Amino acid sequence: MNVEVINTGSELLIGQVVNTNIGLLGHELLSLGLTINRQITVPDGKGIKDAIGESIGRSDIILITGGLGPTEDDLTREMVSEYLGAKLSEDQSLVDAIRNRIESNGSTMRDINRKQAMVPSGAVVLKNENGTAPGLYIKPSDRTEGAHIYLLPGPPRELMPIFQDQVVPLIKNALIEREIVIPLCVNTFFSGLGESELASRINQLLSDERDTFDLGYCIKPGGVVVRCIGDPAIVSSVSEKIRNEFSENYISNDHSSLPAVVVEELMKRNKSVSIAESCTGGAIASLITDISGSSNVFSVGFITYANSAKNEILGVDNNDLNNFGAVSEPVVKAMAEGCLKRSGSNYAVAVSGIAGPTGGTEEKPVGTVFIGIANHGEPTLVHRYCFRAERLIFKEKVSMTAINLLRKRIIGAL
Repeated sequence: MNVEVINTGSELLIGQVVNTNIGLLGHELLSLGLTINRQITVPDGKGIKDAIGESIGRSDIILITGGLGPTEDDLTREMVSEYLGAKLSEDQSLVDAIRNRIESNGSTMRDINRKQAMVPSGAVVLKNENGTAPGLYIKPSDRTEGAHIYLLPGPPRELMPIFQDQVVPLIKNALIEREIVIPLCVNTFFSGLGESELASRINQLLSDERDTFDLGYCIKPGGVVVRCIGDPAIVSSVSEKIRNEFSENYISNDHSSLPAVVVEELMKRNKSVSIAESCTGGAIASLITDISGSSNVFSVGFITYANSAKNEILGVDNNDLNNFGAVSEPVVKAMAEGCLKRSGSNYAVAVSGIAGPTGGTEEKPVGTVFIGIANHGEPTLVHRYCFRAERLIFKEKVSMTAINLLRKRIIGAL
């Protein structure tokens, strides 16, 4: 099925808002075996109608995002209705729902909000539980030239729940009606391996089966997602082979982030972690506490940027700092063990490195970092890495590598 997306909104074209919807929609459609064949972004106004005219003759599905708000520049429903010759009528139940939502937030409904209750004749209303702009579904007909047309609000927090809960089932029904088999799409997340190494080893592992499914790779913070699409039985078998081959690097099949997986592993074991950070400046603790439920497993974070803080807060020996430097194995080992002792946690993570662009030496070039993991009953682990990257990317790489080392220590892989 040919899928096209029309993004509306002048704010997308002048840089006020970054369009993240296209990536979110593409990701969801892929799970149905569908890909977006074309997308276009148009400003508010008559351009919307022109874009519909271009798409409608060649598309099975048209997703139109944005322009469903109450202001005079929100014209999507008007332009679609005008193009299709569909009369707009006020839906009283929508008026009541919009009023209830606005008044429940302590505000007063304005007359302009009634605009959001206008529905083209024959359209199906898609409920919006997170805003006042309902989505709309216009079924295939002669006037749509057989296309399914979906009008969706622009804000991602409103668009995606509507799409996942209401649009996806409608698309699945359309596929079934056309007797189109929905392939299985498995996205497997691995950490600790580069894209090229992972791809080379998978190609070697699956050389005899490579023509029976589609394989793709996507780098994301903390690792690589391997995308496998095809016949459900084949994809299930292939995915299991890949997971078994890279079991120590396997994170999840459900798009969980690396920090989320670590929080889950700690919660399953009723364990806790604390962090001692120098070069990352709190980034590791921030990634972990971004996860709901992290309060059950995260104890404390120490940002010991200065050497005096490493000594006074974590108990790092000044002799080690003077003899080996803050970026060294002995210091990071002492940071991790000091963090473990002072926090009372089950695990401690410590990092110290040279983020650059200055500060490097021949022995320890910019990008050098030591990462330590300490826990009770096992020797403290310290690894040295060199991430030659811009400062913010360096901090991200260090943070994700540290979290992955923690994951491997938790599950017994280190």
